[in-house]
Amino acid sequence: MGLACFRIRGNQAVVITDPFPPDSGYTLGKQTADIVTVSHQHPSHSYVQGVSGARIVKGPGEYEISSVLIIGLTAYHDAVKGQSRGKNTVYLMEIDGVTICHLGDIGHVIDDKLLEEIGKIDILMLPVGGVTSITPAMAAETIRKMEPKIVLPMHYKTPATSRELEPVESFLKEMGQSTIEPKPKLNINKNNLPLTMQVVILSI
Repeated sequence: MGLACFRIRGNQAVVITDPFPPDSGYTLGKQTADIVTVSHQHPSHSYVQGVSGARIVKGPGEYEISSVLIIGLTAYHDAVKGQSRGKNTVYLMEIDGVTICHLGDIGHVIDDKLLEEIGKIDILMLPVGGVTSITPAMAAETIRKMEPKIVLPMHYKTPATSRELEPVESFLKEMGQSTIEPKPKLNINKNNLPLTMQVVILSI
C-alpha cells in the first residue's frame, strides 16, 4: 500500500500495519480492518483514523484479537537506543499458522537479544530506504540474521512520495539481485511457503 503500510488478510481477521495519511503521496482509500498496528507515533505511520472498525495495537505487549496473536517488542528508531528519534515497536503476528514480523521504522540492525525474542519467522517486512530507518546494507544484514522465507521491502523511494529515501533498487543491489517485477498481492499460507528465501516487491 505504501511506506510501511500493508493489508494482511487472514481467515479470521484483517490486519493493517502503520497506516499513512492523505498527504503522504499514497492513497489509503476507505479501509476497514479488525486490527491496526502502529510502530511509532509519526504521522506517516499512525493514521489510524483512516481505518474503520479496527482495534488499535500500539507498543510492546501481547495481544490476541480475532484469533490473531500479536507480540510487540521494543526496538529503536535510531542506532543510539532511541536518544535521537525515540522508540519503535517490532510486531510479531501469527496469522493462520504463518509468522509475520513487521520491523516498523527500525533504525538499527537487530541485536542477539531481540533476535532471540523474535525467533523463527516466515515473512519479514522491513524498511530498506535509509534516512530515518536502516540503510539498504543494514537491511541486507538484518535479513541474513533473521533468515525469513519471504522478504517484503518497505519504506523506500517511489514516484508517489517526495520523501528523501533510497529506491528499492539500492536494496536489491545489496542482496545481489536484479530488478524484481512487482506483484499486486501475495497469496501465502503455511503450505506454500518457499523453500529458499525470496524477495517480493508489492505494487504501490
